[in-house]
Amino acid sequence: MSATSQSSTDGEQPTTASKEQRLQQYLAEKATDGELYFKSKFIADEVGLSAKEIGALMVKLSKSCTNLEIEKWSYTSATTWRVEPA
Repeated sequence: MSATSQSSTDGEQPTTASKEQRLQQYLAEKATDGELYFKSKFIADEVGLSAKEIGALMVKLSKSCTNLEIEKWSYTSATTWRVEPA
């Protein structure tokens, strides 16, 4: 169980909060010119997260993020997300 604890270690695994902040910053930068549509699997490498992590964080951000409007847009083999500045 110690592998899943969030104690302060050598920074090997970022906390969920830092992952969320990193994703939010990425989305804010990409959406500065207007709407952004994407699938998690296509931005995973750029953000340094797995597609599954991005999907889970997008649900959280859609409820808590005040500077971005986040909407689950469609589902065709993977969820497409729509993001724009609030």
